[in-house]
Amino acid sequence: MRGMTSYADYIVIASGESDRQVSAMAENVQVQLKTGSQPLRPISTEGMETGQWVLLDYDDVVAHLFNGEVRAFYDLDGLWADAPREKLA
Repeated sequence: MRGMTSYADYIVIASGESDRQVSAMAENVQVQLKTGSQPLRPISTEGMETGQWVLLDYDDVVAHLFNGEVRAFYDLDGLWADAPREKLA
């Protein structure tokens, strides 16, 4: 995303099979980044209560975690189709 947006170098898009799983994924990201060798805390978070679409803003990296239906509806993958991709796991 570097050079394509003014707000982040990387955007992570991931999905879970249920709202509960998406919330658990977001909580795990926060715990892992908070307890690493260089603890990080998000600048802001949105959507933890519902788990349909959780946004975690870590300044240069923004994570969008969706349940499957919401991910398909908003199609961020299509919105950023021109961005270079790095597949993780």
